[in-house]
Amino acid sequence: MNKEEVQRFTRVHRHTLNTLDQVVASGAATLVIQDDEITFESYVGKQSDKEDAREIQADTQFHVASVRKSYIGFAAAYAVYYGYINDIDERVTNHLPEVDASLWESTTIRHLLTHTHGLTDKGEKPKRLHPPGEEWRYEGIGLKALTQIIEKTTGQTVAQILHKNVFEPLKMTESGWYAKLGPKHVDVILREANEGDWQPSTSTKGDDKNMYVSARDLAFWGYFNLKLGCIDGRQIVPKALIELATSLHSPAELKEGFPRNGYLWFVQDQPSDQTEIGASVPKGSYQILGYTGVTLLVIPDEKVVAVRMFNSFGSPEGYDYLEDVRSFGDTVMSSIEEKSKVDQR
Repeated sequence: MNKEEVQRFTRVHRHTLNTLDQVVASGAATLVIQDDEITFESYVGKQSDKEDAREIQADTQFHVASVRKSYIGFAAAYAVYYGYINDIDERVTNHLPEVDASLWESTTIRHLLTHTHGLTDKGEKPKRLHPPGEEWRYEGIGLKALTQIIEKTTGQTVAQILHKNVFEPLKMTESGWYAKLGPKHVDVILREANEGDWQPSTSTKGDDKNMYVSARDLAFWGYFNLKLGCIDGRQIVPKALIELATSLHSPAELKEGFPRNGYLWFVQDQPSDQTEIGASVPKGSYQILGYTGVTLLVIPDEKVVAVRMFNSFGSPEGYDYLEDVRSFGDTVMSSIEEKSKVDQR
């Protein structure tokens, strides 16, 4: 990267540092790819708040929380593309006959992929909050059902699909689900010692919240999607598979004001009060955000991938995570626009 590029994307780095000051974390990373090149990359802080902690560096692997859903979306697209799932409008009960039919009636795979299933499992037993397709809610019960359907139909776990079709062909050795952590994994910094929402997992199937990825691997994952599966002239997976995962699939009856999704990716479409994508980010861009603050933004129109990573957990008092992540995307766009003005001189 040249000096001008570094200076241009310094504002994105400053945004990351500003967020780092607001959340409870010990380190962060920022990485931007534009026009097939890494144009900015920075690592700050340490992997934990322990005195002898390892410094954050290129091979540090962050807990990505809900960013894992973009990988699950790929596995779902794999199942659809290869015919294991015939149609995303198939009912969940067709694949999981063991669930309560009266509760899951009319709920489809599309509803699971777009957070519009209307169910919650927070409480003594699962319950329905609204009819499927009409409203949007971020609830884990849908993701559990989706990963079960993927495994049941393909005979493979989400992790197996990703390792075989993406991680191994592209030599992405710093991405995975871990039962045991090593020296390159960050500690997730909790606001309170007994944080009830923090539930570590030892599953390596790709169905739980224990995925760790380095900043470079996460950016490369975004770049892989940006390039529609074609890397260095080699089509790693079919183009149509990536298009399935990253294009809009929200139900037509979804009310205005709610976010729109592809296969779990947030897709920029109509204005939404609850979207995590900045208003200046162009239509057709897609993004994923995790509870640890980790964010991956892909802007196809500008050939840009932007990543920010933290080892925080949740939102401290006074921190508006939606406003913060929206402004991250808007800051990326302002940096791109600055480059365009310079190029036109």
